[in-house]
Amino acid sequence: MILKNQYTPNIVFHPATTLSEKLEEMEMSRKEFALRTGKPVKTIIAVLKAESSLTPEMAILFENVTQIPAKFWINKQARYNEYIARKKQEAVIKEGKEWTKKFPYAEMSKNNWVTPTRNIDEKTLNMLRFFGISSHKAWGKLYLETELKVAAYTSLKQSHQPHAISAWLRKGELQAKNISSPVFDMKKLKNNIPAMRSLMIMQPSDFFEQLHQLCLQAGVVLLFTPKLPKVPLSGSTRWLKNKPLIQLTARYKKNDSFWFTFFHELGHIILHGKKYISLENIDFAASNPEKEEEAHQFAISQTFTKKQEKEVLENKNYDKQSIINYAKKFNTHPAMIIGRLQHKGYIPYSVGRQFMEPIDLSLINND
Repeated sequence: MILKNQYTPNIVFHPATTLSEKLEEMEMSRKEFALRTGKPVKTIIAVLKAESSLTPEMAILFENVTQIPAKFWINKQARYNEYIARKKQEAVIKEGKEWTKKFPYAEMSKNNWVTPTRNIDEKTLNMLRFFGISSHKAWGKLYLETELKVAAYTSLKQSHQPHAISAWLRKGELQAKNISSPVFDMKKLKNNIPAMRSLMIMQPSDFFEQLHQLCLQAGVVLLFTPKLPKVPLSGSTRWLKNKPLIQLTARYKKNDSFWFTFFHELGHIILHGKKYISLENIDFAASNPEKEEEAHQFAISQTFTKKQEKEVLENKNYDKQSIINYAKKFNTHPAMIIGRLQHKGYIPYSVGRQFMEPIDLSLINND
């Protein structure tokens, strides 16, 4: 955020201006001044031409010759350095305005990801700080060119909304930094799957908090990050250093979609290791259809298997009590059965609505 009521002068002069005036007042040449301070003539000339900075060591030497306190020279140089840095930042902000306009800033500020403002300069500065970058060019190198070769980053160049997707991913990264987790334990994760499935079946009011803790026990961070407009993301899996992260949007706000997405992303952690990044429903350069299908099959195995699906279809009993009986027999939630049959077109979406429980994670705070 740009600081309010902060005085920023239109121009700040290099210490060279004061030094030139003082030498003229003392009727002292550059060479003599160089001899008296013990610095090379070329160094003094560089300072007088504002081509070189005045160091603290030089400030002490200048104090002895000019009788002007070293603190004055040091502060003068510091103010000039800040002035130049701010001028450079102004140029960066100017260059980044069009980049900033490509982000859903209003929605991001609504979610408290960035500070609300209508000023495009402030928006640009806030976006740079949100991503932790010095310029919009650095964003391109991270999210389009992926010059940082780590599993948390992948090229979004081919995706439809790279700016919004990168913002969503960045928010997850920031959320994850605030969560302390033990070392990843694959055995513990697999052992906790039955408890996760029990949450799917019972879905208590605090199911997400319980699910978060079951993941965390195995060193996996589970996050909810609200989706952004025009981005069809349901979830993502990636590794932040040695920390596996599952980031969900609860896009469809229904229990069948939520749980299938969760187990899909969990499948990536169990099956595909640290180097693979998943962006559910997003077309991007590193997407691997074979691995996505493997994760899809894993989710099927944990929610409503193909064998179980075949049994339901053969019996052709889709009434309320039959679905409840099937769910008890298969140890799953009725919504997982209904959702699959609807998705494959075996039954209309009007059938089984009573089993579809709403998912509202808007009150979840992972920050």
